[in-house]
Formats: sequence, C-alpha cells, structure tokens
Amino acid sequence: MIYGIGTDICDIRRIAATFERQGERFARKVLSDAEFAIWQARSARWPKRGLRYLATRFSAKEAFSKAVGMGMRMPMSWRLCEIVNEKSGKPVIVLHGGLKDWFEAQGLTAHVTVTDETDYAASFVVVERKE
Repeated sequence: MIYGIGTDICDIRRIAATFERQGERFARKVLSDAEFAIWQARSARWPKRGLRYLATRFSAKEAFSKAVGMGMRMPMSWRLCEIVNEKSGKPVIVLHGGLKDWFEAQGLTAHVTVTDETDYAASFVVVERKE
C-alpha cells in the first residue's frame, strides 16, 4: 500500500549560491559522513560534479521528507537520511538513528530515483507500507 509520494526539483544554481555563502558548513549540514566523503572526492576532481551531487542529495532528502509526511522535523533530519548507490548505480535510502527506528516501526519501505541536468536536480520517492 502506498504510504506517500514525494517529489522535489532543486535549482542547482541555488545550491551553488548557498554553498558560496556557507561553504563546507552547508555540505556538512546536508550530507551524512559517507556522503560527505564522496562529495569531497567528486568536488576535488570536478567542482561542478560535486555541486550536482550535493543538489541531488538535498533534493532526494526533501522528497523523502514529503513522502513520509513530516517535512524537516524530528525524527527526520538531513544527516539521518542517506542516499547511497548500489553497485549497479541504483540509488537507495539508508536511514539512521531515530529516523530508522520510526520508519521500521511504521513498517515502511522506500524507493528513490534522482537525476541531474545542467541547472536542475530532481528526485522522486515512493514510500510503501509493508503488508
């Protein structure tokens, strides 16, 4: 049974402007430790690719928060929701701490897809209740 659907379209130029103002502090706020390490590696090789990575993670976490119907309030937080890629490249949501506990107690599963183009990152999340 569908529990919720979340979508988000993020202007990568807006993420770049926020990053220019706040620097690494912004990335640390949005990304988990593992995501932050990937972001650093991508940014070192190609800064625009790092910004697109940051934007897709921002967008996916926004879409997830909409799909579960709570926005960015506890137990939802940026760093407790992680978007990782399987070996195939498929993105999956990995949750931590209180958010993971809440999600599992509700009997939920999530499916995510992300994409980025020149100026925009988009994400779609479908959350289902296991039956």
